[in-house]
Amino acid sequence: MAIEEKIKAVLKGGEFLVKELASAQEIFTPEDFTEEQRMFEDMTMEFVAKHVHPNIEQIDKQKEGLVPSLLDTAAELGLLGAAVPEQYGGMGVDINTESILSDVMGRAHSFSVAYAAHTGIGTLPLLYYGTEEQKAKYLPGLADGTIKAAYCLTEPGSGSDALAARTKATLTADGQHYIIEGQKMWITNAGFADLFTVFAKIDGDKFTGFLVDGNAENVRLGAEEDKLGIKGSSTRQVFFEGVKVPKENILGEIGKGHLIAFNVLNIGRYKLSLMTAGGAKGAASKSIQYANEREQFGMPISKFGAIRHKLAEQAIRCYVLDAVNYRTSGMIKDHIDYLVAEGEEPVKAKLRAAEEYAVECAMLKVFGSETLDFVADEFVQVHGGYGFSEEYPAARTYRDSRINRIFEGTNEINRLLTVDMLLKRAMKGKIDLMAPAQAVQQELMAIPSFGEEDEGLFAAEKKAVRQAKKAALLVAGAAGQQFMQKMSKEQEIIMSVADMLIDIYACESAILRTEKMIGVKGEAACADQMDIVKVYISDAMERIHMNGKHAVCAFAEGDTLRMMLLGIKRFTKYAPFNTVAARRRIAAKLIEANDLCF
Repeated sequence: MAIEEKIKAVLKGGEFLVKELASAQEIFTPEDFTEEQRMFEDMTMEFVAKHVHPNIEQIDKQKEGLVPSLLDTAAELGLLGAAVPEQYGGMGVDINTESILSDVMGRAHSFSVAYAAHTGIGTLPLLYYGTEEQKAKYLPGLADGTIKAAYCLTEPGSGSDALAARTKATLTADGQHYIIEGQKMWITNAGFADLFTVFAKIDGDKFTGFLVDGNAENVRLGAEEDKLGIKGSSTRQVFFEGVKVPKENILGEIGKGHLIAFNVLNIGRYKLSLMTAGGAKGAASKSIQYANEREQFGMPISKFGAIRHKLAEQAIRCYVLDAVNYRTSGMIKDHIDYLVAEGEEPVKAKLRAAEEYAVECAMLKVFGSETLDFVADEFVQVHGGYGFSEEYPAARTYRDSRINRIFEGTNEINRLLTVDMLLKRAMKGKIDLMAPAQAVQQELMAIPSFGEEDEGLFAAEKKAVRQAKKAALLVAGAAGQQFMQKMSKEQEIIMSVADMLIDIYACESAILRTEKMIGVKGEAACADQMDIVKVYISDAMERIHMNGKHAVCAFAEGDTLRMMLLGIKRFTKYAPFNTVAARRRIAAKLIEANDLCF
């Protein structure tokens, strides 16, 4: 398919709520990995298995020099420079290959945090916003590991409210340098970083990015933080006590630092979801293996229904998370290809494509981090008492997982952003939410029709998703009419709507992934994946109904409330399905394979 034709078929950011793809063939899935991408995946998996896992205890004890040394080893394999263009010493792989790398690296526990901080927020601001001179000076070192990077944004008084930062930058009398004074906290890689991306205010209000030498005079580090999890990652406060920075090291435009801080987060959120998927799949595999090994009452605990339920649900959520992650990866890549074909420079195209799908990136961050939290919690539970012991791997996974709901903007912030960004796209005319929302209200007032049911593969599931979109539009539209400009203050309602959107996107992605797989392998070979889709949708429709109900009960009354509750109930129907039997079938395959096989 020509690029122009393909981009027309790809949904715009947030458009999943009001449109459907014409064909499942239009999405990217894990089953579409090329041979080269499989080799890249295997190489990364080998690095984690050979270099990270055997050293995990020493990493967590922060053995001096170990994490920087492992970053050097990763650099030798090209893993630090995978996303860096070839002209700066990197590999210049496409976004789908980057996605695979992030996914696998998610199994590396706290080392993955050091890796992500270096290759993500440590490198991408420079790649996206640096001058040609800055890129030539720093990117080759970032790619080969001779320069380690860190990102200094958060301060004691500014976390989610990044623009409340108090760090200041003052121009010297000769106009050649800026003097930076201030304090940053929770800075990953601070203990060994050679290059800091620092945000400070010029003249008290111009929020601006700077590239700061980590070894510069008057840069002082606090002690290593004693954290709940990710203990192997270096996390320190950084004090800038009159640090002299050449004016040539301003990153981007003066006063436009917020564009760097926020736009880089789009890619960061998306990649965090991929890394949580890798961690979840690793934990799910170990849960299966332990359940097969551990015996109670004269048999492996994998024979007990309660344990099988847990194993199946872990697998279901991992499968669906992979579906949403790689669907989004494919959309970003298609948009990059289109922009490049239109004449956009590749690096800028990548930034614009991530911005286009900022809504999806925010949803993925929430969905991925909460999937890993669920899997990690069940990982501990499957192990029973041993899961509470640091001698077994479940405890580390449990501790390390928790930070992901805080990283890259808390999940609460990302839920609020999901709805806010969607509404802003509608107001700017990038997507049409008004007409579909009005159509739903008109349908709600009409007498329900009972025409012929759709036929074909996943007909009932596709109908359920279409109807669930109506439920979300109904709730969001009514809330918007009720609160107008004050809608942003109704955070509880917004979060309920966000959860409806996340479940809808996940359901649709799971259907599309499985439908595409069936087109290649046939229904018989994909029976378990079909079970996964139906179980997930059965449960999701109940959640969507609940979230919709909670939202409208917060602002509607009387006949209006009764009508809306009936509408939500109508729009979240799904035929009764035996999820117990389906989970048993899924668990049986997992137990037989002794691994996560979906």
